[in-house]
Amino acid sequence: MSTPEPTAEPTADPAAVPTEADELTAAAPASGQAPAGDQKGQASSSPWDDPRLPWNGRPRAVDIACWAAITASGLYFLLLLPFRAELVGTHPVLLEVLNGSTEAIVAGAAFARIGHGTLLVVLLAAIPGLMKFDPLYWWAGRLWGERAVALLGGRRNRGQRYIERVKRWGPKFTWPAIVVSQFLPIPNAIIYIAAGWAGVSLIAFVVLDLIGTMLWTGMLVGLGYALGHHAVVVAQTISHYGLWFSIGIIALIIASQVRSARAARRLDPQELAQP
Repeated sequence: MSTPEPTAEPTADPAAVPTEADELTAAAPASGQAPAGDQKGQASSSPWDDPRLPWNGRPRAVDIACWAAITASGLYFLLLLPFRAELVGTHPVLLEVLNGSTEAIVAGAAFARIGHGTLLVVLLAAIPGLMKFDPLYWWAGRLWGERAVALLGGRRNRGQRYIERVKRWGPKFTWPAIVVSQFLPIPNAIIYIAAGWAGVSLIAFVVLDLIGTMLWTGMLVGLGYALGHHAVVVAQTISHYGLWFSIGIIALIIASQVRSARAARRLDPQELAQP
């Protein structure tokens, strides 16, 4: 009698057995989909993350204080505009103290040439007139650094050029730049911000700024003294028609601001963030 042969049990296909890697792949989100946490973070981006602002994220108290002080300095000069033409031919030294304008320094020296005032007073009056708001921009550089330089440099990549020079040369660029800033055809504020960002101390900054201010003022005082009576006549003529000069200056500034505002509205914030 023959015994039945045992039947072989079916073996499982190795390809059909799920491995640990397959389980991890199945548990992962589909390709191209961000995790829920990332989607939530993207949806709730902070309104402070704006490339048109000098700080990152929510501003601190010092950020607001520095920004408000710089804004107030701009308003200060705007408020002085109607009086500049009137004062340049009547009280040039007072105008020099108030805003340190070129025409005030030249006129003050010219008046000193004909016996109204002294050159020493004209030289000293330029110190508060030209330097009173400079430390604010140094402070802005300390607070916001590279971002503030790029923001103030505008769309012509001027800020980016100064950023690269500061990174490459450090004090070798910032120290001489502070001294000759009055002579350069660029906004002085960019250099002052770069100095704060580069780590120039406040004392060193003030000393270098004072040297540059005296060099600039000395040149203008020499020009005004050489012109003498001719410069006085021009200054007095400007003061005589001061109202019309002031109206013309204000009209030009308003037109320039309106044009800049329209150009800024046409820009995408991402374009402003590009160096």
